[in-house]
Amino acid sequence: MKWRSRQIPAKGRSELTENYKRINMKMLLLVISCCVALPWALSASTYTDKWDNINVDEILESDRLMKGYVDCLLDKGRCTPDGKALKETLPDALEHDCSKCTEKQKVGSEKVIRNLVNKRPALWKELSAKYDPNNIYQEKYKDKIDSIKGQ
Repeated sequence: MKWRSRQIPAKGRSELTENYKRINMKMLLLVISCCVALPWALSASTYTDKWDNINVDEILESDRLMKGYVDCLLDKGRCTPDGKALKETLPDALEHDCSKCTEKQKVGSEKVIRNLVNKRPALWKELSAKYDPNNIYQEKYKDKIDSIKGQ
């Protein structure tokens, strides 16, 4: 007995081709969606720890280094790679209470805030005006700011 292949009528072939195209398109959309969502999902846990070992005290003690960072943040000067990263991260960190910050970043940010509030109030005022024009974060973090005044 010979095996005979069944021929699909022309109408049936076009339906199969259309179904195949729909399935391929859905698979393509699924793959693209996964590719777009994966980096977002991975980056959502914490900010990079690349800058965790920066000597924050050295920056705070140097007028030149502080001026460079503040000028970068206020769009008054060029940004170093570190300054650029800080400038990009700062709004999100303020909005989400530094929830993506590493422990070292939280400690460093508290040092910076303490220094600005107590030793450089004019810079604190300028930065606050730019990053918190409606005093949303000043109110949100009022207790923290008040607790570090005079320290």
